[in-house]
Amino acid sequence: MQLLFNNLKGDRLIWAIAALLAIFSFLPVYSAASNLAYISGDGDTFNYFVKHFVHLFLGFAIMYGVHKVPYRYFRGLSMVMIPVVLVLLAATMFQPETSESLTNTRRWIKVPIVGFTFQPSTLASVVLMVYVARYLSKIKDKTVTFKETILPLWLPVFLVLVLILPANFSTTAIIFTMVMVLAFLGGYPIKYLLLILLSGVVAFSLFILIAKAFPDAMPNRIDTWASRIENFANGEDTEADYQIEKAKIAIASGYIKGVGPGKSIQKNFLPQSSSDFIFAIIIEEYGLIGGLFLMTLYLLLLFRIVIASHKADTIFGKLLVIGVGIPIVFQALINMAVAVELFPVTGQTLPLISSGGTSIWITCLAIGIILSVSARRQEIKEQKEREDNPLEILSETI
Repeated sequence: MQLLFNNLKGDRLIWAIAALLAIFSFLPVYSAASNLAYISGDGDTFNYFVKHFVHLFLGFAIMYGVHKVPYRYFRGLSMVMIPVVLVLLAATMFQPETSESLTNTRRWIKVPIVGFTFQPSTLASVVLMVYVARYLSKIKDKTVTFKETILPLWLPVFLVLVLILPANFSTTAIIFTMVMVLAFLGGYPIKYLLLILLSGVVAFSLFILIAKAFPDAMPNRIDTWASRIENFANGEDTEADYQIEKAKIAIASGYIKGVGPGKSIQKNFLPQSSSDFIFAIIIEEYGLIGGLFLMTLYLLLLFRIVIASHKADTIFGKLLVIGVGIPIVFQALINMAVAVELFPVTGQTLPLISSGGTSIWITCLAIGIILSVSARRQEIKEQKEREDNPLEILSETI
């Protein structure tokens, strides 16, 4: 165990935060899984506990492996992976809809032989952010025209967004927002960003018009999006608001200390209680204290992400940390906002807390990339200390 800890590189506080989030997730997931166990008919929640443990174990294995890779390699890997994720997204988009799942099956693709399902849009978000960070670092401090950036930068971005949009508007909106934020921080001209924003609004409007005029031409969930937004704006008590109403009851039942671990009542009535709405279950069982503790961990993670970006030794490293790190915290805040009805229902999970393999694995991948950047800074610091200490160099030689 000591050997393992000695091999952990990068920001130790980020390691600690990720571990705390993972450990904290076990009891809420185990408790909330009773709803899934009831739906499946076997009533065995321990299987979901084991499944969550396996997902986290594989996720931290990914994190450990990725953080050992020098982050400069991600520059080239992003160019290789962009065509791969485009193919995966296209395959997911055009697969037939089934009724086997409670969620939209066009978000998922089933991996042959292994048999598990995978959500390509989650992988695409990380790959795209790395790709955008690579390009922005390449043109940093250079004068570029908008025309020069269309093909190498914005074409891959819009291709990814177009393939995700019909099945998952919330993910599309988050990715687009994060790309715009990264481009702004990377020094991309604001006048060009406004043009991209306008183009995005026009493209989305055209998509809505075409989908409404020809509803059978492409798979889409426009009616679902519209009903969620309308219900959120009007505050109507409709069937579509069932999840939010149960989440608010759960939150209101938690008070300061909560009802206690495993004693949630609303987990038996709240759909997706172990994934999309697990924050409501956490507050019900652990109260305001548990909710604030969780929020503090995410804000502390944001703080360490900013520190890691500031200390990165290259422009690419700085943008890379921001690009893959900020969306984790942003997604967490959106998930919490949905639970307390500050946002309409989005279907976004709580990173490292909610059950679900793809979300956990890709979050761990992103954190591994951040740790790889901070590990490089640590290596440079240790090398400089050795160079400043001739006796240490002599002892290593001997």
